[in-house]
Amino acid sequence: MTKNTYMTSPLTSEKMPAGVPYILGNEMGERFSFYGTRCILVVFMTKFLLDRSGASAPMTDEDAKRWFHLFISAVYFMPLAGALISDLWLGKYRTILWFSVLYCFGFAALALDQTQVGLFLGIALVAVGSGMIKPCVSANVGDQFGHANKHLMAKVYSWFYFSINVGAFTAQFLVCPYLLEHPRFGPKWAFGVPAVVMALATLVFWLGRKKFVHIPASGAQFVRECFSRDAVLSLVRLAALYVFVAMFWALFDQMDSAWVLQAEKMNRTVLHWETAGGRVFEWTLLSSQIAAVNPLMILILIPTFSLGIYPAINKVFRLTALRKISIGLFVASGAFIVSGWIETRLAAGEQPSVAWLILAHAIIAAAEVMVSITCLEFSYTQAPKKMKSFIMAVFLLSVSLGNFFTAIVNTVIRNADGTSKLSGAGYFWFFSGMMIATAVVFIPVAMGYKVRNYIQDEEA
Repeated sequence: MTKNTYMTSPLTSEKMPAGVPYILGNEMGERFSFYGTRCILVVFMTKFLLDRSGASAPMTDEDAKRWFHLFISAVYFMPLAGALISDLWLGKYRTILWFSVLYCFGFAALALDQTQVGLFLGIALVAVGSGMIKPCVSANVGDQFGHANKHLMAKVYSWFYFSINVGAFTAQFLVCPYLLEHPRFGPKWAFGVPAVVMALATLVFWLGRKKFVHIPASGAQFVRECFSRDAVLSLVRLAALYVFVAMFWALFDQMDSAWVLQAEKMNRTVLHWETAGGRVFEWTLLSSQIAAVNPLMILILIPTFSLGIYPAINKVFRLTALRKISIGLFVASGAFIVSGWIETRLAAGEQPSVAWLILAHAIIAAAEVMVSITCLEFSYTQAPKKMKSFIMAVFLLSVSLGNFFTAIVNTVIRNADGTSKLSGAGYFWFFSGMMIATAVVFIPVAMGYKVRNYIQDEEA
């Protein structure tokens, strides 16, 4: 390998690939920017949106939820285009680098213009930038490994998910909600900081360019492989699983919409004390801050599951990837059962503690560990070698499908007078019931799945 030539296949080594730290650093920064923005988006639309004259022009709760889920649906639909461009033309590295620059402009648009023009331009650019790089980033992790060090892949995917959640927690809890609500800063800073962090994340990725394995774009070979018997069978088998996983995302992504709006009505004071002199100190969480519980829980639950829960279950029965997903789908329904209970208390005129909503976040986080992390690794190993990005995009399409389902539900249930056909707790019971039904039907489908692994070849 000459000085100016990129590696095009993994080295034969049992060590950790040299490009991994750059991938993790880039992912942490990108996730900071994305999650920091999405956690404040509904609050921004319902409180801070302006008209052309600069006057306040907020959206209704229902409109904000609908636009939020259409935005998330678009973010996770675009990976199909990103995967095709990557596999046919640019390759993963250039796709990630070029569209990361576009991604930065999306955050900048949100920071510079708080009208609907800035909002829709910004979320459109963020959806394209984020969506186009998504299948490439997760597939690029697996590309760094060959047969000699493939035993380290599961560990790195856990680190990958860990870095996602460090970035997300920092943005959601410590930075963006405070900037948005603080009178000295507001939306310009709340969206401007993610723009700067995304630019730095792009720089970190570029700095690692000579450490990465750059799997070349396959071009015509990709097209031929797409229509090969193995590829078609892999795609059909995996797509059948992803339809069920979509319902998990229909529930999961409501932590930044329905749960934020629910938190607005709850008692969010988590600390209260009075000094001997009569001074009172309180710490009250912002409604958009509570979603930070999810990444914090993930940071705790990843090692808990890997070192404790999974080994314990394995002593009872063999815990395959599909069994993890199946259990996770059932667990997810419990989060919305808690939310439904909260809504019954609110309807009764009470103001329950936000601790109940934090419990719901903990439950959905446990389900995320079993469903999302497992699907990432499982999707990579089940994808033919030239279709890694494309299969990752099909997996991410399940997120799009789930959010589109939520957006449609919120549109259909709205009556002409502004009331809802699924008002109060009924809304949450509906989604919980759909999740349980989905999990039950998933069991026989998973039992019929035939596992076949595909790992990248090593460099001689």
